[in-house]
Amino acid sequence: MNKCFLGVTSSLCAWAWSSKLSACGAGVAPLMAIHCRMASCLLLNATWEPLVLLPVRRGIQLVLADRAHAVEVRGSVFRSEFMSIEVPIVAALNEYVRIPESMCTPAASRSNVLVRDDNRCGYCGDKAQTIDHIVPTSRGGAARDWRNVIAACHRCNVTVKQDRTPEEAGLSLVRQPFVPTRSDLVLARASQHSELRAWMRRSGFASAA
Repeated sequence: MNKCFLGVTSSLCAWAWSSKLSACGAGVAPLMAIHCRMASCLLLNATWEPLVLLPVRRGIQLVLADRAHAVEVRGSVFRSEFMSIEVPIVAALNEYVRIPESMCTPAASRSNVLVRDDNRCGYCGDKAQTIDHIVPTSRGGAARDWRNVIAACHRCNVTVKQDRTPEEAGLSLVRQPFVPTRSDLVLARASQHSELRAWMRRSGFASAA
């Protein structure tokens, strides 16, 4: 497994932050400090498969290390004593990396379920604050099955449904839960940023709708 791969998945972002900055020039460290508060950078594989949403400083590091190239920039340039660089909001790896099959299906965590469902309650469509097991675990429902979890508002989940099935509580699903791919969640998270959402629309990514 090469170092490039170690910089592009959720547990691998550390490589982009801890890679050898000395090779990129003495001006990189202050440049990174500036970008700690900046927007995110969508990192694509060499095939344009969405890989991960990185802090901008990590996207800059990948470009400076010649691991990736900028696809879309913010239109602003940051300068240090030794260099200047356009801020990438979308970058693509220069070499293809293979994602292990074990990482292709993300875990059905609370944050991932809320992202998949666009933070909307699966019963009424209002803003969701929690997730609900459609068939309660106390009734044999699977705890970590994407098809048995859905975003839910506090009223529907705690006040109305409680520890019952939707049918018993008089509720119905406004959409069916599904198993998202890792790319689905990356695009969903990216679409929460206006600059990335605009680029995604121009580039034909469905999740930007």
